[in-house]
Amino acid sequence: MGRKKASLGVLLVALISGCGEQTVDGRWYTQAQIERGATVFDDNCASCHGGNAQGSFNWRKSLKDGSYPPPPLNGTGHAWHHPLDMLMRTINQGGAPMGGQMPAFGDELSKDDQKAAIAYVQSKWDKRIYEAWFERSGL
Repeated sequence: MGRKKASLGVLLVALISGCGEQTVDGRWYTQAQIERGATVFDDNCASCHGGNAQGSFNWRKSLKDGSYPPPPLNGTGHAWHHPLDMLMRTINQGGAPMGGQMPAFGDELSKDDQKAAIAYVQSKWDKRIYEAWFERSGL
């Protein structure tokens, strides 16, 4: 059973990453996606989440309007608790459904750009955090 799950995981990683390029350190994304994601992140996300995806200083403390500041995406926040489809949904729909103020990017960023931004952010996650995310995600 463990072999089947591992084989399925490798297949899923290949399908998500586009099959043609080598994934980075056994993760689902490629170096090309990280590089593309760095530009996407810088152009669309860094103004709120910080240039190094470090988030706001008091991101866990709600603001006066009840919303929360932008969290870190570099592995020190809670993004690793969410599967890829939820991360994609958050980029598409924005943060309002979860009590945040993040704008929706579904009309501005292609699916490939969204995945690239996630790849860039996840490239900042240490091995332990990425593996925990991978296990939680059921990939």
